[in-house]
Amino acid sequence: MTPLNFTLALAGVICFCSGILAQTLEGEKMVVPLTGSTLPSTLVQNNTTARVDNTGAIRGLHVQFHVTDWPNVFFKPAYAAWDWAGYTGLAIDVFNPEAEAQTVNVRVDNAGADGVANCNQQSTSVPPGKWTTFRMRFNLGGDRSLWGMRGLPVTGPMGGGAVLDLTKIVAFQVFLAKPGREHNLVLNNFRLYGPGSKTDAAVKYPFVDPYGQYRNGEWPGKVKSADELKARAADERKRLEPYLAADASNPYCGWKEGPRVKSTGWFRTERIDGKWWLVTPDGHLFFSAGLDCVNTDEYTFIDGRDRWFEWLPAADSPMASFIQYQQGAHSMADQIGGKGRIFSFYSANLYRRSGKGWRNRWSEDAVARMRAWGFNTIGNWSDGNLMQSAKMPFVGTGGISGDVRRIEGGGGYWGKMVDVYDPAFEESANRSLGAAAAQFSANPYCIGYFSDNEIAWEAVERGALASPVDQPCRAAEIVMLKQKYGDSIEKLNGAWETQAASWDALRAPDKPNATAQKDLSAFVYQFAKRYFEVCKQAYRMAAPHQLYLGCRFASAPKPAVRACADVADIVSFNIYQSGVNRAEWTGINDLNKPILIGEFHFGALDRGMFHEGLGPRASQKDRAAAYTSYVRSVADCPAFVGCHWFQYVDEPLTGRWFDGENYNIGMVDVTDTPYPELTTAATRVHGEVYARHTISK
Repeated sequence: MTPLNFTLALAGVICFCSGILAQTLEGEKMVVPLTGSTLPSTLVQNNTTARVDNTGAIRGLHVQFHVTDWPNVFFKPAYAAWDWAGYTGLAIDVFNPEAEAQTVNVRVDNAGADGVANCNQQSTSVPPGKWTTFRMRFNLGGDRSLWGMRGLPVTGPMGGGAVLDLTKIVAFQVFLAKPGREHNLVLNNFRLYGPGSKTDAAVKYPFVDPYGQYRNGEWPGKVKSADELKARAADERKRLEPYLAADASNPYCGWKEGPRVKSTGWFRTERIDGKWWLVTPDGHLFFSAGLDCVNTDEYTFIDGRDRWFEWLPAADSPMASFIQYQQGAHSMADQIGGKGRIFSFYSANLYRRSGKGWRNRWSEDAVARMRAWGFNTIGNWSDGNLMQSAKMPFVGTGGISGDVRRIEGGGGYWGKMVDVYDPAFEESANRSLGAAAAQFSANPYCIGYFSDNEIAWEAVERGALASPVDQPCRAAEIVMLKQKYGDSIEKLNGAWETQAASWDALRAPDKPNATAQKDLSAFVYQFAKRYFEVCKQAYRMAAPHQLYLGCRFASAPKPAVRACADVADIVSFNIYQSGVNRAEWTGINDLNKPILIGEFHFGALDRGMFHEGLGPRASQKDRAAAYTSYVRSVADCPAFVGCHWFQYVDEPLTGRWFDGENYNIGMVDVTDTPYPELTTAATRVHGEVYARHTISK
């Protein structure tokens, strides 16, 4: 048992006891006592029904979560703020009385929290019929010795989001994300743990072995030698032999046994009997089961981490070629100024397996594996040479680059939203998106292209009017409003119930009335439609036969989604949930466009990794079950034409260099060893999708 798993097992014992009698351990502090049968005075119920039971077999706060977007139990301090300074994190014991695992979320807020800014947020999977201790380690700007990782050795995942001011905590909540039915949980022992950060003292250095694995633990499949890597590769190669060559009778990997429809020589979409499909260039129906990031680009910082690694390549070693220099890290690398040397343990392991010809061997094996596992699409951000040569359908992508003004009054995790009314926007889109499409425009295996990824649509509604008066999108919105209200700011104030002194002083109201909300939404639609029209035009000029796949929505305001559907060939979303709710998403058929999921994943902590990613599960077995359930839910929805798993290989144990993600989200691990539970599940469920999608209603 690894130290990490031992910690979790110990937590489970503590948690079981807490269901009988609430308790704290040394160095912990209770923040919400549960006494008698009275609900805590600090509790606010939002679409939940709660009661306290301290007499039954399962004691604690019993909560029923209703069907809505974010049902939660919300706790606020008796006075202005809690002072949690000196503590490592928040722990809550959770009991799941249901027959299936539940994904539970916790959020801790400073003032102004909105789910992205000024808060920390974390999810975990709670297995059925058991107590689990949910521990969220606060983001305090990174441990001075353990930096650049979202999950840490021994303590596991850290709360994602802003750096918290622990002296000014204004709320925390336990919530579910868009449940499709009512759920029940029991919560107990709301407590702070670990005064001060003792993480560094608990970690035994070095903690990364020569293969990029966690050095201080054991689990099934852990690699111990280069000879073992080579033996595994040789054994798997024998099993992959039947899949090394494409099926000549079905070159585009479509539904071979299904009906044939019109062929055009390119991928297209068609709605048949109320269900959307992709159609291959030779007329087969096609449900896109994809893998993102089929590449070897998993690099982690090595500078400033001397004692972390048991081994790094000598300067004269062939594997020193896998050391690069990078700068401009997006986050979590302040300790080295966001720049330094990075190394790919994954590429080094591929070299150990195959020698000088490792890259060609990797390409052959990756495509053969995908065929063997039932995948038919090479997903976003994959190796360009692989896509060109694989004889397998793939998707391309491009992003708006260049000197285009951003919406100054809006935020965004990956950066501020591009201002589509900046005169430089259209030229930049034509140049950058056109270049992305030109390389694949003659390739019929290319389904189409995304533009950008998870861009800050949430910043448009309020951000335009919050920007300086010379912001182009602000000027465009003022023009739209003047067309409706004339030049009279008084007329708009009357309609919006605001008190703007002038058009230059106008801002979106904090709580817009129905008229203001309608106007703000109309501008979001207008803004989004221009974005999608310009992007589609850029792609059409460079690649007239291929599809425009939208922008991979993460935040998805309805007016922006509607604009995408009115312009793009496919509307794409990244959906990190347990699956898609058929009732919710079947109704979206009124968009009259097919839907593609660009990203989803699940992860666990039982194979030496430090973070489960955005879809936490208790084990590899549960991870495989979650994959099966998710794909079935997509296939069962008539609006969907596929889903793509993020990603092919686990992220580096010590965090990918540009943002610190170190998630167990691969079909294979850092040693290029497949996860057998997950790949077996994928193979099985991919064999079901055509039958399921055909009968979906």
